Amino acid sequence: MQKPPSSVSSAPFGQLDDGREVALYRLVNANGMEMAVTPYGGTIVSLKVPDDEGNLDDIVLGFEHLEDYLAPAYQRANPYFGALIGRYGNRIAGASFSIDGKTYRLPANDGDNHLHGGTQGFDRRLWQAQAFEEEHAVGLLLTLESPDGDQGYPGTLRAQVRYTLADDNALDIRYEASTTATTPVNLTQHSYFNLDGEGSGDILAHRLMINASGFTPVDDALIPLGEVRSLDNSPLDFRTPVAIGRRIDEDDQQLLKGKGYDHNFVINRGEAAAEELVLAARVEAPLSGRVMEVYTSEPGIQFYSGNFLDGSLTGKSGVPYQQHSGFALETQHYPDSPNQPDFPSTLLTPEETYLSHTRYVFSSVPQ
Repeated sequence: MQKPPSSVSSAPFGQLDDGREVALYRLVNANGMEMAVTPYGGTIVSLKVPDDEGNLDDIVLGFEHLEDYLAPAYQRANPYFGALIGRYGNRIAGASFSIDGKTYRLPANDGDNHLHGGTQGFDRRLWQAQAFEEEHAVGLLLTLESPDGDQGYPGTLRAQVRYTLADDNALDIRYEASTTATTPVNLTQHSYFNLDGEGSGDILAHRLMINASGFTPVDDALIPLGEVRSLDNSPLDFRTPVAIGRRIDEDDQQLLKGKGYDHNFVINRGEAAAEELVLAARVEAPLSGRVMEVYTSEPGIQFYSGNFLDGSLTGKSGVPYQQHSGFALETQHYPDSPNQPDFPSTLLTPEETYLSHTRYVFSSVPQ
């Protein structure tokens, strides 16, 4: 039987407090895999992926309505469900950095530190959206202009993110940015996944592989200490696939600091070129058999095991999101790189173009 063609459509999703209308775009590939994205925060609202028998389940945490993303309770907790993160994904120590001797101060929205772009990061902006169709793929192009001084960052930054849902059941994400003044840039995507279906329980039995021999250990505020530490004999070593919950409660200082996994892993890139995709992680769900592989051009990946979800937010299925209801795998440069001279630089100059590429590939194994 011939497969139906892929398609892309849009419908109203709600209004912002200032009256601006927000849409919801629905992308469907030829296999029936379906993705819903809103330009508010560039948020992936749902991602329906087939299991080995073709059954579709929504595998990302989120809400049915825009007002749930705007609600005070969500804004206070701000787990960044499905959102695009910028200008800087992850933490910057002391909410400040210096360029050429000049210090720039940022909002401190994570204790004394700056997290995920600040109090009004890219996750709370209405991006411009343009749907597109290609042979064997559909997608959404999102653009945003961040003015000079936005959240304390120098330079006007023009960012572009291209979501492509391909017929091979891959979600391809390409980031591009330019600036009028040297500024740190570290864009990422913050979806929480549960490959057995959102609201189906915790992800502790999911088997995870991370292609990393080292990680950046953190202090009590989850700020990197400035070193890359070997994962040998560590409960954070996922080079061999292991259930996420197998070692999560071990008496290990790094696990205790993060209340579980919330760490940047240094991807084994070998001799790969800077723009080349390498396998960063692979996750397999025990019940559905769904598999997610993450390929990226980035040097790091943040694995977060949903430690701070506490049941106060109820998702699309009507089930409260308890601790470990989902996990995030955020491709990135390392946290606090603007203050860590030994880390790969995140500074973008006006002469350069920021480029980053990540690909989530979905498949299944028989159960």
